[in-house]
Amino acid sequence: MKILLKIKIRQLLISVLIAGLSAFTVNAQRGYEIKVKITPLHDTTIVLGHHFGTSIYPDDTARLDKNGKGVFSKRNKTLTGGMYIIYLPNKAYFDFLINDKQNFSIENDTSDLFKKAKFSNSPDNDIFFDYQYFLSDKRDSLKELQNKKKNAKTDSEKEDITKQMQAVDKEVASRIAKIISDHPTTLAAKFIKATRDVEIPDPPKDENGKIKDSLFQYRYYRSHYFDNLDLSDPRMLRMPPVIYENKILNYIDKVIPQIPDSINPELDKLIAKSRTSDELFRFMLVTLFNHYTKSQIMGFDAVQVYLAEKYYVPEAKWSDTAYMTKLKDFVKRTKPLLLGKVAPDIQLVRVPTEHFIEAADSIPMKKDPYVGSFFNLHEIQSKFTILYFWDADCGHCKKATPVMYDVAQKLKSKDVEVIAISLQFGQEGKVKWINYINENKYYDWINAWNPYDYKFKELYDVSSTPQIFILDKDKKIIAKRIGPEQVTEIIDVFLNRDSKK
Repeated sequence: MKILLKIKIRQLLISVLIAGLSAFTVNAQRGYEIKVKITPLHDTTIVLGHHFGTSIYPDDTARLDKNGKGVFSKRNKTLTGGMYIIYLPNKAYFDFLINDKQNFSIENDTSDLFKKAKFSNSPDNDIFFDYQYFLSDKRDSLKELQNKKKNAKTDSEKEDITKQMQAVDKEVASRIAKIISDHPTTLAAKFIKATRDVEIPDPPKDENGKIKDSLFQYRYYRSHYFDNLDLSDPRMLRMPPVIYENKILNYIDKVIPQIPDSINPELDKLIAKSRTSDELFRFMLVTLFNHYTKSQIMGFDAVQVYLAEKYYVPEAKWSDTAYMTKLKDFVKRTKPLLLGKVAPDIQLVRVPTEHFIEAADSIPMKKDPYVGSFFNLHEIQSKFTILYFWDADCGHCKKATPVMYDVAQKLKSKDVEVIAISLQFGQEGKVKWINYINENKYYDWINAWNPYDYKFKELYDVSSTPQIFILDKDKKIIAKRIGPEQVTEIIDVFLNRDSKK
């Protein structure tokens, strides 16, 4: 019995020892150790960093000894795969790849950090640098051929050089295809593939050689745009921005139709692809949201509202309470004013021209707020209605109002009604308003205000002046926050569209 007990205890100890060794091995594998030797540097510190979007972030430092040797190492931390840099004291640096294998060596020489980089136990970097050297040679060849083509004297000579350049392009494409085929699971192959644009086939033609579908190449390019880039791979974030961020922004700005109803479904697809990691999702959402927040294109606030409501407010846990409060308020203010929405009905007071003229020499009349007749915006019967929010004290308004008034006169024949809504309040405000209208004789449009209720300012989110909204006959918003010089062009676009119907 004692012998059996000893055997069991010994087996238990062996199991614990094996488990401990296994845990040690796992922990060792989790860390990274990158040995570095940089000639002729010595007794100095170098920095390991990574690309992320348009920035570079530091990860670690290493001290080089008298022989130029140092180590970047952490036992309990692995580095997310991507393109990293080693930054030297003289501000020079070189790029390389880090993937799953994070125990390797680098040797380099400051005399040529590109050509003298050598790696041990890093297959990704062997592939990556071999391709870079090959590509550098081919670029030199193309540059030489381009110079020859510039100096070519005959068309046949130019044609021959063009063929040589095409042959170089084919050689590069062939090399890339081989790398992807031979090393499909490597980060190097993924990176190299991501640098390539999708190849667009010729459009199909009928028996007479006529193109069957004029949009074939556009549709192909759009549907295959991301064939070479894995949007769901977080490692692509740690690449130069041209690989991930720029590719996305180019797609949403230049490939898909620039209409919110077309943009939003595409953003849904991009965000769905990013859900493989929290970091990737955050980057995708923030990049898209900030891009449309900065946009000056009329109507793109609809995209911003869409992203805020569907994704940012419910899922952006990284944002603080103050920002979320502001964002919710933005959505609340902006959503009713999106293009295509029926404009909020507001009550205003129309002040007749006679009152302006009669009040010119009468201070009591200028100050009297109880003048004019109430009307609702939606009562206005016209093909188009323009709301012009302005202020007699506003410097920008003093430049814009004369232009807006001229536009109003020219548009009268097109059944366009302009309501010039003064934001002046109180007796002193009314005096300034009366004086300005009389000085410039701006009588021939609807001069309106509301001294009793300022809610219209909130409903139309008028935080600065001047502000212009164009409404159609159904009082739907068709344009907003534009300059007066754009009004006629926009009205004409809608009139032409209506005439074609």
